[in-house]
Amino acid sequence: MARARDIDPWPHITLVARALGQAGQPRETFAALDQATGATLGHRLFTVLRYHPDAQESERLYTSQGATYPIGGRKTVRPTPSTARVFGEQRPYIGRTAADIRACFGDAELILSLGCESVLNLPVLFDGRVLGTVNLLHEAHWYDEDDLPLGLTFAALAVAGFLAAARASLGPATLR
Repeated sequence: MARARDIDPWPHITLVARALGQAGQPRETFAALDQATGATLGHRLFTVLRYHPDAQESERLYTSQGATYPIGGRKTVRPTPSTARVFGEQRPYIGRTAADIRACFGDAELILSLGCESVLNLPVLFDGRVLGTVNLLHEAHWYDEDDLPLGLTFAALAVAGFLAAARASLGPATLR
């Protein structure tokens, strides 16, 4: 599959910005991010994971493939090249091959069975902390450094969705 890099991102950024004001958060924002990143960066699988540093777990807040990766699912955050980069350095991680997928994900065989051999893990940062990640997966060698500026823009737009998810979990008085 050929990759088109000349897609104007602004209509897609605007789509996400509009979703931020809609009722039904955080789902509306995450669904818009799914659509926008699919149209601009491309993906076969899109997930949004909330990071629980005390428990060393990630919790799925959104997925483009709910039957395979249900919302609410949790997984242990184990030391890998991806987690060191995203949670330790607060920087994106690009995995380009099936070997990279195997080195970073305990569910690598399931990921590979979906035709996903590359990954772009984007940290969602707020107030000096990693709230979680926006994750795009596609065929081998799909993502590269040219994807980072737009990817990080989309990750920044995800912050409001993470705050809405936290508010729903903790109650409004906790976040004041």
